Amino acid sequence: MEIRADHFSSEAEALTEIEAAGHWPVTVEFAPEKNEDHWHDFDSMVFVLEGELRVTEADTGETCVCRAGTRLIAKAGVLHREEHDGYKAVIGLSVDPATLTQPINKPPRSD
Repeated sequence: MEIRADHFSSEAEALTEIEAAGHWPVTVEFAPEKNEDHWHDFDSMVFVLEGELRVTEADTGETCVCRAGTRLIAKAGVLHREEHDGYKAVIGLSVDPATLTQPINKPPRSD
């Protein structure tokens, strides 16, 4: 699985790990959402601080349920969908947030 989840103990730990990985930290509060299959053109480290995020990888059908204290590691290009009732997270992006291309959620490729 190219999306994996494990645990962390504090926001300070999350920021330390993001910095050690050379990623850019962004704290975000997401409104409730259920989206279609999509991919991102950047690697990310998502540290869930509040709420619950469910991520389903399209190729395997596996779902990660990420509650507060869960670290989700996702590689660029992995087709997935997300569902949640709103959550707060510190996200480490492999690219400078100012350079993100829009839309962030890229539609499935038609190869």
